[in-house]
Amino acid sequence: MAAHDSKCERLPAGKDRFATTHWSMVVSAGGPRSSEASRALATLCENYWFPVYAFVRRAGHSAEDAQDLTQEFFVRLLDKHFLAAADRNKGRFRTFLLTAVKRFLANEYDRIRAKKRGGGQTILSLESLEARYCQEPADRLTPERIFEQQWALSLLNQVLARLQAEMNADGKAALFDALKDHLTGSRAVGYRAAAARLGMTEGAVKVAAHRLRGRYRELLREEIAQTVASPDEIEEEVRYLFTCL
Repeated sequence: MAAHDSKCERLPAGKDRFATTHWSMVVSAGGPRSSEASRALATLCENYWFPVYAFVRRAGHSAEDAQDLTQEFFVRLLDKHFLAAADRNKGRFRTFLLTAVKRFLANEYDRIRAKKRGGGQTILSLESLEARYCQEPADRLTPERIFEQQWALSLLNQVLARLQAEMNADGKAALFDALKDHLTGSRAVGYRAAAARLGMTEGAVKVAAHRLRGRYRELLREEIAQTVASPDEIEEEVRYLFTCL
């Protein structure tokens, strides 16, 4: 695979959105064709398009081929009902998706190169995908590791979007914007500046940040609970998720 292009630029942050892509959604997406199943699958594709692309790209495929292969993979999920075989009781959803991608590449790469896919809708442009991919270290990560890293980032983005939606609904959008950078840390760096901006005392801001982190952790566990086979796996998956980052 060619080294990363020095002209790669950081992908602009997209609009936050609430999403619940997990086993319950997979069950719906893999069931009989319905508007609910279609919406479920569309959300699945949107949230995990880039982790799949990053895996295919790091596996040695060119940017153009990786885009084609990723698109075809998700088209197959829709058209061939691949998700009907998904079984929550068999383990983590990220493992299921990664295994499915590996099997797809092994079986379909030659055919896809011979005849480019038709139909389907590209979630991200090739330029956007490559700009984001170029942020990753060129040599350190294996295809599996980069998939899991991007999986973790996608899940954390979903959690952050849920929390932001809650805060906005409570009329606390400004508070969220001021404290979102403190969600994964415990140091009081920046609290004084946040307090001045919000018209609050520094102590009140610290309390609000503590509560926000608590709610963030609750939502994170809710999301992870929907991607594992049993509640016993939640804490283990939380720890593993952060090792991926």
